[in-house]
Amino acid sequence: MQPVALPSVPPHATDAELAVLAAQGNVAAFESIMRRHNRLLFRTARSILKNDADTEDALQEAYLRAWRSLAGFRAEAKVSTWLVRIVVNEALGRLRRRGAQVIPMDAGIDVDEQQDDPGMEDDADHEPDRVAMRGELRAIMEKRIDSLPDAFRTVFMLRAVEELSVEETAAALEIPEATVRTRFFRARSLLREGLSRDVDFAIGDAFSFAGERCDRIVTTVLTKLSDERESSRS
Repeated sequence: MQPVALPSVPPHATDAELAVLAAQGNVAAFESIMRRHNRLLFRTARSILKNDADTEDALQEAYLRAWRSLAGFRAEAKVSTWLVRIVVNEALGRLRRRGAQVIPMDAGIDVDEQQDDPGMEDDADHEPDRVAMRGELRAIMEKRIDSLPDAFRTVFMLRAVEELSVEETAAALEIPEATVRTRFFRARSLLREGLSRDVDFAIGDAFSFAGERCDRIVTTVLTKLSDERESSRS
């Protein structure tokens, strides 16, 4: 019996088109989806877990969950929004299994109670000399983002670092648009209090997603998918 040929992946296929092909078992289409959204999803999970290794593990598992759920994907939501929800749930689930306190994305927050981290109050003059700062600013920015209150951090990552719109962020996190605006404004204020005018120069470079990491995540997921497919045939 000849194997069934899977449809080829158009070079400029939309996310929705790729999702349809992937739902039919086209692994190449799913690889395209992963590579297209790897950085967004990594940064989203990183904003919750605050650890690169844990984030990679969570992202790989989220991709496997997405692959298994493709048949139920409905085009009412964007593929990126759907994937963000999956990776957020996976990251939060890992925190819960560790026994960490998890604040739901839609929970209210008392801003005044979230300002007791002394790391957010450092004056920019206490940072390394301005000449050396440019070389170190990305790492400093990542630490500053990590120190944001949980309720603000993921919103800031999606809005400022990934440049999603208010509407896209609200849809991805399933919270009101007004909440997105409030949390984003407060997150920026907290960061500016620590980094002053230098904050804007570092946002775009925070949590860089190098090709090596992208390849590693994609290769690991594809290997696991291949193992699953072989197991299902045996």
